[in-house]
Amino acid sequence: MLQALTIRNFVIVQTLELEFAGGFSALTGETGAGKSILIDALSLALGERAESSVVRAGSERAEVSAEFAVATNAPPHAWLREQGLDAGEDAQCLLRRTVEANGRSRAFINGTPVTVQQLRELSELLIDIHGQHAHQSLLKADVQRDLLDQYGALAEQVKQVGERYRVWQALHKARVAFETNAAAFAAERGQLEEQVRELQGLAFTPESWRELQEEHKRLAHAASLLEGASASHDALTEGEGAMLAQAAALSARMRELREYDAALDEIVALLESADVQLQEAAHALRRYRDRLDLDPQRLQEIDARLDAVHRAARKHRVAAEALPLLLTDAQKRLAELGAVGSVDELRQKETAAERDYRKLAEKLSSERRRVAKDLSAKVTESLQSLAMAGARFEIALTPLPAASGHGLEQIEFQVSSHQGLPLGAIGKIASGGELSRISLAIQVVLAKVAAVPTLIFDEVDSGIGGRVAEIVGRMLKQLGRDRQVLCVTHLPQVAACADHQFSVAKKESKGTVTSSITPLERPARIEEIARMLGGVTITDTTRQHAAELLSGASKARK
Repeated sequence: MLQALTIRNFVIVQTLELEFAGGFSALTGETGAGKSILIDALSLALGERAESSVVRAGSERAEVSAEFAVATNAPPHAWLREQGLDAGEDAQCLLRRTVEANGRSRAFINGTPVTVQQLRELSELLIDIHGQHAHQSLLKADVQRDLLDQYGALAEQVKQVGERYRVWQALHKARVAFETNAAAFAAERGQLEEQVRELQGLAFTPESWRELQEEHKRLAHAASLLEGASASHDALTEGEGAMLAQAAALSARMRELREYDAALDEIVALLESADVQLQEAAHALRRYRDRLDLDPQRLQEIDARLDAVHRAARKHRVAAEALPLLLTDAQKRLAELGAVGSVDELRQKETAAERDYRKLAEKLSSERRRVAKDLSAKVTESLQSLAMAGARFEIALTPLPAASGHGLEQIEFQVSSHQGLPLGAIGKIASGGELSRISLAIQVVLAKVAAVPTLIFDEVDSGIGGRVAEIVGRMLKQLGRDRQVLCVTHLPQVAACADHQFSVAKKESKGTVTSSITPLERPARIEEIARMLGGVTITDTTRQHAAELLSGASKARK
């Protein structure tokens, strides 16, 4: 439930803080006072597109915050936990949106920055807004289909039908492509098989390639390595001038001199360490020289192996290191072609996919017929109360010439506005006022089954008045017993039925226009409803009529 709304520097609203209760609340005010600005501001907090034009003139940014009470066992609370945005056990949810004067916007849920898409996902679980032009979209075929599916809670079935349809169509396209390009596929398969055989024969891996290159470098320079190792070993060990002999003599001399000066201790230690290191180097050189292999035959084998790898790389126009990846890609593509199989196999898969699709689509059609009958009856019943006695509303399901991702039928809302008249598409049969009432009846019926806790109606009662307006007010009042309902209205009969009423006013001061919203108690409600009844001049008679409307609505509520 929406508990509070805070608006700052939004269009003509400077600062506004409102608290809301459950039940049915009406927002009223003169034309142009800014009633719909409240809905626009709330829509911004719920993830609607942000534009710099909403920032109040002279301000750096606009800010809107909406606070909701969320039941711990409700879908919004589960969504918050999944997203890591749970506010804790207090079951509160705060949505905040800011828009800079340069158009940049930011979104927050419970103080955490989020994407606009996350705001929209959460808002669908919190609130449902019916705009004043909803009856215009009612003429669109896809909107009619969505409304029927929404009423019947068929979203999951529609999703499954769409998925099966896409699988079927993908196989259909694959089969047609295979039939059209069978020769090309066969040629490609042959080339890939030859490529895979060739690359597998190389038994090539990045690790073996590095080892092979290192071995080739060693064997190619084996003579130089042997000569250098032998010369170095001789320089260390052979003859009077050998380094080991010189180091030993130098160490002995320094040890003798150390007897006369202890400062030579460190130098003696270093010379002794150097002597040890030279001896280890001599042993290591001897071992290296002894095991160094001069194998011309092995060098030839490695040369041949390197040549084969380089030829394959040049043939396929890749670096030698990329040959393993080329083999993987070729095997993958070959597996794809193998999975395609023959034309007969593709036809079988396509037929099976179509069968799966039609099974689910026919089940969806059956559910839609059942739901259409129920929704038609409820909307027809509502229309009898909206000055359309004898009117009949029906939902026609006409088979499509070809299956679609939405199912097997076209959904069309039809109406007979008077008893005895034939049914026809609502866009051709209903007048503007009738269309508005039909839209309202559908929205009220849908709202009764909606899962969202808060419903907002933005002047959906336009085009009606008198007794019908009072009936609409009572319908919204009844709806408010189960959900929180907010309605922007210009009809006194509707406002009188509300549990709570807010007055929207616009004032100008020093060339600046601001809008304000004030909660009304009964005396102020009488004045506001009298204004709605009588216009500019409010008489005692008008006030008495307003009081009677309020009293009558109160008695009806009881």
